[in-house]
Amino acid sequence: MKLQYITDHLGKTIGVFIPIEEWNKLLIKYESLDQEFVEIPLAQQKEVMKRLEAYQNDPNIGLDFDQAMEEIEKELN
Repeated sequence: MKLQYITDHLGKTIGVFIPIEEWNKLLIKYESLDQEFVEIPLAQQKEVMKRLEAYQNDPNIGLDFDQAMEEIEKELN
């Protein structure tokens, strides 16, 4: 893939240019790439809001990544 990186005046990468031929191949392979907006079902939105509120009320209920992975592995064994 022949990508071109776009930089600002400080040399920081701020974008990537993908040739249209490559983009079209990606669109075929990954159909959802051209979707700018994905509608999230209301039930999922409500569940996220419920969990966010629970976390805001008690931040100690959350697990860090390593703890979560350990618990998942325990449940799988």
